Amino acid sequence: MKTAILIPARYGSTRFPGKPLALLKGKAVLHHVYDVACAAASEDASIAIAVATDDERIASYCRTHDIPCLVTASEFPTGTDRVMAAVRMLPAPVDFVVNLQGDAPLTPPDFVSSLIAASQAHPDADIVTPVVRLSWTDLDHLRESKETTPFSGTTAVLSPKGRALWFSKNIIPAIRKESDLRVTSPLSPVYRHIGLYGYKRTALERYITLTPSFYEEMEGLEQLRALENGMAIQAVLCDYQGRPAMTGIDSPEDLARAEALLS
Repeated sequence: MKTAILIPARYGSTRFPGKPLALLKGKAVLHHVYDVACAAASEDASIAIAVATDDERIASYCRTHDIPCLVTASEFPTGTDRVMAAVRMLPAPVDFVVNLQGDAPLTPPDFVSSLIAASQAHPDADIVTPVVRLSWTDLDHLRESKETTPFSGTTAVLSPKGRALWFSKNIIPAIRKESDLRVTSPLSPVYRHIGLYGYKRTALERYITLTPSFYEEMEGLEQLRALENGMAIQAVLCDYQGRPAMTGIDSPEDLARAEALLS
């Protein structure tokens, strides 16, 4: 199975213009993400890696630093559409595509490689995506953060075999007899979703033809479009193992936080 890791990177951002080229520990955020992709693909030289952008400043940076880059059109409804456009520009066809966001420099490489492995272990899944099981302390922190930013943090409900049943910006499931469960296990029954996706190429081609769905628009979660249209999403259980659990950089404040975490 031929795999590609594609890194969509936009220069324009309402909260943080130019963030892919912002310096983090002396190196562009985008370059850190490229390093993550290279580390994830280190044991398989056949995996293609490329940045997908519509901005010449980002493309110029990539050329200067020998980072493979695909220049796409400017206007796409979502980043997923940009990834599909980049897939069609690859010099050789691929069967599986990892969408690794260009503003996520702290993504553990093993999260990416786990998706690639899961695509082979679950060939009937259309999409694979990582989740982490929250400790009770982490769940308490998530609840606190939702008091001020209710749409931060996405949770998932899974089948016994790890198929995603639902995702929500609410904390799901509701937990009866929580005090009893806290005594019996250090882990809560809540899974937090990490916004990293791997797609079968055929599934990606289908996904971009689907219109935004009802619950997708209610929750603001693109993956619900896939579920509402009967697509199978396999969750991959991952563990930060003490590493910073920071998914992306959306503001200058996030950049400063990432700098502190790396220090």
